Amino acid sequence: MADTYTQLYVHIVFSVKGRHALIPKRHKPELHKYITGIITNKKQKLIQINSMPDHIHILIGMTPDVTLSGLVKDIKVNSTRFINQKRWTVGQFSWQTGYGRSVIHILRFLRWLHILKIRRAIIQARRSEMNILRF
Repeated sequence: MADTYTQLYVHIVFSVKGRHALIPKRHKPELHKYITGIITNKKQKLIQINSMPDHIHILIGMTPDVTLSGLVKDIKVNSTRFINQKRWTVGQFSWQTGYGRSVIHILRFLRWLHILKIRRAIIQARRSEMNILRF
C-alpha cells in the first residue's frame, strides 16, 4: 500500500570476539563516526551509539526495506576492516558471531512518551497547587 507507514526502532548489541577490551576510549569517536556512515549510507537513521571496551550498543530507526541481519553484517564486516586497517589492535580484530537485538514498535514507544508527558503534567500541577497553598 502506498500510504502505509512503518518505523521500527531496533537496539543492537554485539561484542568483541572473546569479550576482549579492544575498543579504547580514544578510538570511540572515530569508530562511532565510521559506523554512523555505514548506517546512513544504508538509508537508515542512527538514533544513538555508544561502546564499551568490549561491546557496542546501537539504536537505529529502521525502514522495512532493509533486513536487520544484512545491516548488522555490513556494520560488523566494514567496521572490522576499518579497525584492522587502522591497526588499533595487536593481531586481527573481529567481532563475535551473532548479535543481540530488541525491537521497539513505534506505537509502544509513543505510548510510553505519552505516559511520560502525563506524569510530567501531573507533577507540574502538584507543584502549582503547592505554590497556591503557600500564599
